[in-house]
Amino acid sequence: MPDPAQPPLLPARSCRVARNASPTEGPAGSLSVMSTGSLAGRLLIASATLSDPNFVRSVVLIGVHDNDGAMGLVLNRPSGTEVGEAVPQLEELVAEREPVFVGGPVRATTIVLLAEFLDPSLAGLLVVGRIGLPAPDAALGDVAQATARRRVFAGYAGWGQGQLDAEVKQGDWITGDALPDDVFTEAPLELWSQVLTRKGGQYALLARMPLDPSLN
Repeated sequence: MPDPAQPPLLPARSCRVARNASPTEGPAGSLSVMSTGSLAGRLLIASATLSDPNFVRSVVLIGVHDNDGAMGLVLNRPSGTEVGEAVPQLEELVAEREPVFVGGPVRATTIVLLAEFLDPSLAGLLVVGRIGLPAPDAALGDVAQATARRRVFAGYAGWGQGQLDAEVKQGDWITGDALPDDVFTEAPLELWSQVLTRKGGQYALLARMPLDPSLN
């Protein structure tokens, strides 16, 4: 968890993807034009065969996806640490006793604040609908007044050039539409099953598969 004395907040302008970035590197470099197949603003739902412990049965909201790579936040990994304990400066922005969510394995001590803006023009980066990241110079008090809901993440998920596209192509991820209530779900441990059930058909069957197939 971050040092509560000075949380390293990731501003919207830092959500840029580096060429040849890897899941252990942070984003850098300039934002290029998004490719036609950009998944920005959509969900990645881990397939049942994805075994990476960082992403097993995860649901990831993609914030940036362009020719240089991708950046997103895991929505369904609440940590055992409350926001008030880890980053007390942000406690006023979230519900009482809300946990910090583990956004991914990249820069695990960096804080990412995702919010639903009352006025989308006030966001530094919009991800889906009115949901996005604050402007880099936004004061916390202003963010509180300008937003309806907020969630605090530690770290994020990152992919280098072409990496995410390859993982989707090989079946590691299922794509889906993102809804505001997915981002701010009150039942994060059920989100994977919920979004698959929403897709229907064979995905609804997958949603009922136990984590250990031998128990089926």
